[in-house]
Amino acid sequence: MNIFRNFVVFEGGDGSGTSTQIELLRGRFQSGPGEGLPALFTTFEPTDNPIGRMIRQALGGTLPLQPETIARLFAADRNEHLFGAGGVREHCLGGDLVVSDRYVPSSLVYQGIDCGENLPALLNRDFPLPELLLFFDIDPNIALRRLEKRPNRDLYEYLDVQILVRERYKALLPAYAAGGVRLEFLDASKPAEEVAEEVWRVLRKLPIFKK
Repeated sequence: MNIFRNFVVFEGGDGSGTSTQIELLRGRFQSGPGEGLPALFTTFEPTDNPIGRMIRQALGGTLPLQPETIARLFAADRNEHLFGAGGVREHCLGGDLVVSDRYVPSSLVYQGIDCGENLPALLNRDFPLPELLLFFDIDPNIALRRLEKRPNRDLYEYLDVQILVRERYKALLPAYAAGGVRLEFLDASKPAEEVAEEVWRVLRKLPIFKK
């Protein structure tokens, strides 16, 4: 399986803090001295491109779509995210550190719940692997308390679903390590600043920082 060097993925259930950690990492790069640090490109899935926006509408309940349709939209959005102009591949080849909030594992976990494992696996089997995958592990009860202030919930942000999401991640992720991906589990129940220090400790071991 092809691995994209310089490509890092943050994964976790809803409320695990992946988006918060992306923001904190971006702030570290912006406020740091810059010397010895690679250029940072942060991104997320679903994207803010037209396909990604359609996915968000479906997840929010404003665009009724079949689960299989959503799975296919995720794969289409991901293909453009990776290979389109200004996408992940271009930045990786250009020597940037690319950090994405969610990637293939999210599809295998979430869409696997809705439409079974076979279709998401088929749609995503040829996408390259990241060099590093960080899983932000958290008790779903704690995670959902973090989401209480959100005005609206998407169709996955409920306790029974998040318990299943966590179980599916833990069953799935060892296969990534077996495929050559460096896999790290982080305790996402800790304060965000402590988690950010753990993220930084892990990232600094990447070869891109040693150039």
